[in-house]
Amino acid sequence: MPANSLASLYPAHLATLRKRADAALALAGFDHLLIAAGMPPRKFLDDQDYPFVASPHFRHWLPLGDAPGSWIAYTPGARPKLIFLQPRDYWHVVPQAPSGYWVEHFEIVTVRSAAAALAELPPGRRALIAADGAPADAAPNPQAVLDYLHWHRSIKTPYELALLRQANRTGARAHRAAAAAFRAGASELGIHQAYLQAADAIDAELPYASIVGLNEHGAVLHYTHFDRTPPAHSHSLLIDAGASAGGYASDITRTHAGPHAGEFQALIDSVDAAQQGFVARVRAGQNYPELHLHAHHVLAGVLREHGLIRMNAESAVEAGVSSAFFPHGLGHPLGLQVHDVAGFQQSERGGTIGRPDGHPYLRMTRVLEPGMVVTIEPGLYFIDMLLAELRARPVAADIDWTRVAALRQYGGIRIEDDVVCTGGAPENLTRDAFAQLD
Repeated sequence: MPANSLASLYPAHLATLRKRADAALALAGFDHLLIAAGMPPRKFLDDQDYPFVASPHFRHWLPLGDAPGSWIAYTPGARPKLIFLQPRDYWHVVPQAPSGYWVEHFEIVTVRSAAAALAELPPGRRALIAADGAPADAAPNPQAVLDYLHWHRSIKTPYELALLRQANRTGARAHRAAAAAFRAGASELGIHQAYLQAADAIDAELPYASIVGLNEHGAVLHYTHFDRTPPAHSHSLLIDAGASAGGYASDITRTHAGPHAGEFQALIDSVDAAQQGFVARVRAGQNYPELHLHAHHVLAGVLREHGLIRMNAESAVEAGVSSAFFPHGLGHPLGLQVHDVAGFQQSERGGTIGRPDGHPYLRMTRVLEPGMVVTIEPGLYFIDMLLAELRARPVAADIDWTRVAALRQYGGIRIEDDVVCTGGAPENLTRDAFAQLD
């Protein structure tokens, strides 16, 4: 997205954050909000660090990723202050001075040491959001402040939605490159490298570790191994990979069939049609756990349609058969974090909304509201461990194990889009991004 478009959206975004911070501080009885960018964690028994990722609370206020040791200090009624650490260092690349559309909205103070940064923080009753390195007299991560900010962070501003669209455009472009590498016979590592090149990124700049599974590896939900040698026959590819824009993440999954995979391709098509039906239900007032349970019934119908089970959908869900083929949740909140905050939160004062019985991996239990962004990612998998457990139960008689065995070589199917809940029809950020490529 052009910087001038973000520039026009940013002031209202910042005003929204200030308003939320004012309310959170008043609620909890603090005078100042202090947000640490954080520091890269040090490798155990080493003098090297892991890649740095700025705190999501820090990135919420400004699109500044390379700012280890820096702070945001906000006092209601005053201009927010960025305390920017630019150390004297000839061993590493020193972060460049802040620039861009957002700098005019901050008081910026540049310091040369972590101690100097702490000295710039305002005195008084201070609510601190930081992983570590807190001033001794600040209240670290007060729950009332976090609950309030996390609850309201679920509702994205137009500025945030613009960055999420941008992240989806980058991710869609990279997914196209990965699919082309798959069709050309590349290894898992080669497909991943094609993805990185198209995204113009290194691994550390992606919002999460990419999942690139050929054949049976598609049945490992978080497969991150990357075989260096392609298999003799590439029957299928499941790729779950995202991109970043201004600190915001896309989270996209696609499944591709190789040549002569007619039955598996038909199953992909059925899951894809079901997924688009679930996306259409991302509307204000939709209870997300109910949507998840609806997905189980629809996918059980897909299993029956393709001859994998003989029982009806209701029986398959009640008996847990659908969970053996679809063992994870339908999706999760998305934003500054891939699995964004407040997915289970009851209100701005905290609390927890529990998961439905029998669905321990669902990552959201809220009712959808306009401005929320969620993933919709149904799947069907052939996971040996879960199939073995299923085969030992009486319901095994209602499963066509010959058909299951024939599809096992493909691993599994997952199709994932990033979707905005609006006041009307949902906005599918991912499908829109792929359509723009076409």
